[in-house]
Amino acid sequence: MKFKKMLVAATTVLAGLTLIACSSSSQSTSSSSAVDKIKEKGTLVVATSPDYAPFEFQTLVNGENKVVGSDILLAEKLAKDLGVKLEVSTMSFDNVLTSVQNGKVDIAIAGLSYSKERAQTFDFTDPYYSVADVLLVKKSSLDKFTKPADLKGKSLAVQKGTTQEAYAQAKLSNANIVSLTGMSEAVTELKAGQVYAVLLDSAVAEGYVAQNTDLAVASVTFDPKDGNKKVVVLAKGHEDLQKALNKSIKEITENGDYDNYLKEVAKYKAVDGK
Repeated sequence: MKFKKMLVAATTVLAGLTLIACSSSSQSTSSSSAVDKIKEKGTLVVATSPDYAPFEFQTLVNGENKVVGSDILLAEKLAKDLGVKLEVSTMSFDNVLTSVQNGKVDIAIAGLSYSKERAQTFDFTDPYYSVADVLLVKKSSLDKFTKPADLKGKSLAVQKGTTQEAYAQAKLSNANIVSLTGMSEAVTELKAGQVYAVLLDSAVAEGYVAQNTDLAVASVTFDPKDGNKKVVVLAKGHEDLQKALNKSIKEITENGDYDNYLKEVAKYKAVDGK
């Protein structure tokens, strides 16, 4: 009888020690930092939508489609500083933030702008570039758009999920807002006369004007509440990763590297398709 009691006691102690060990192991795994996990797998997975030149777009390199852009060069720099390889995960823009939220990617770099609405769900790095919101129109109708009120009753294209879409819905409700999946689709609709204007980033608009002599940027100024500052987006709670990325971005902004990235990708011509 004594032997059985001793055996039960020993088994109970052993089970308790096993549970403690498992719990300790679990806690150790769960407490691994985001940076540690990225280094362990050896890759920084970045979500982007390659239809937004010069930030990210597709071009032909030696006859093959390749994703390039100033944001891609930024991503390469961030991965290099973390000591890992870069893995670019391409998708439609309206899926980019979702992929960060569900953990399918580590970060998103897709010409994304800071907004208070996004800050409720995501964390951001410090800004790495600033642009203005502008109105892309047909050159033949350039004189018809000089102020936001001129959009009243007109079809205005925006890209789904962008800060421009949110701004248009909040501040330009007198226009007929047309939300489209891709920016190239919006520009095609503009050229075909299906919409009267497109609201987008100044750097992107300038690229379309350079390649389309029938397009122009209207002299309309907008005042987004939070400004239009480009940031890297990451999931909340990854302070170590945020700190590491900010260290790289500080170096990039202080050295003017992002302007050099823009100059470097200017040699490429965007192609449609994904």
